[in-house]
Amino acid sequence: MNNRIPDWGIDNDYSLLRDVLLGRPDHYRWVDAGPITRRTLQNQEHTGVVFDQETALAQHAEMVSVYENNDVVCHFMDADEVLHRNFFVRDSSAMSPWGALICHMQVECRRADYVTAIRFYQENNIPIWRHVTAGYFEGGDFVILEPGCILIGYCGERTEKAGAEQVAAWMRQEGWEAQVAPISREFVHMDGLVVPLAPKLLVACVDALEDWLVSWLRARGFEFVEVEYREARDLGVNLVSLGNDRVLSMESSKELNGKLRALGFEVFDPDMSMFTLGGGGIHCLCQALRRDPSG
Repeated sequence: MNNRIPDWGIDNDYSLLRDVLLGRPDHYRWVDAGPITRRTLQNQEHTGVVFDQETALAQHAEMVSVYENNDVVCHFMDADEVLHRNFFVRDSSAMSPWGALICHMQVECRRADYVTAIRFYQENNIPIWRHVTAGYFEGGDFVILEPGCILIGYCGERTEKAGAEQVAAWMRQEGWEAQVAPISREFVHMDGLVVPLAPKLLVACVDALEDWLVSWLRARGFEFVEVEYREARDLGVNLVSLGNDRVLSMESSKELNGKLRALGFEVFDPDMSMFTLGGGGIHCLCQALRRDPSG
């Protein structure tokens, strides 16, 4: 198995985070970009929630400060008035042990996000490993469970099975085990259902996973910190491990945050409501560029 980690790259998503890619939500607004934003917009007359750009910028800045206060170097993709959702940087690319995977996004307002992603990697001399071509594929469905094992999701509305299978084949060529699994479009991406927290420990909405997939994960020794459906549908699973038993979560994930603290994790939980209501959580807003190699 080829697990070489160059100057840039990750072989896991839970060890010490050194560098992270973020965006700049300068042109952010709520638009119908999938089931989460659609639910927000359709229920506004009952919930009273409204978008506020100043609040969104302040929430994003607080998230950035958490990274910086935990000694994570933050890199930023350029804002673009046309590509007004490109700051959800998880989906236009994905980081592997061999460099960046450039994705092929399906949502119309994001189809050209790859332009700013490629520009970022080229300008920062970060290698690009592959470009997805067989079908739509988005980085939120690229979940590195541990070195040598990856879980890839598809719901059809975002990632398609053909794109998922192409990426899985490339991972297998590198000697990795790759499992492809369908998910409900309600959760958009696999990182709305499963996110690594520590070695052999996953945050997951187990009830929303297929029974065969839960069995597959358990057979490989994974345990779960379970997230209830009501939190998961609001992106409760969508957190980031900073390494060394530190977690960047969100204020809205109150039950999960309590479970994590009971397990001994230090939890940072800024209010990110302008983003979760607009379709993405903490994990959607970042792309790990460099972590310490696992163990």
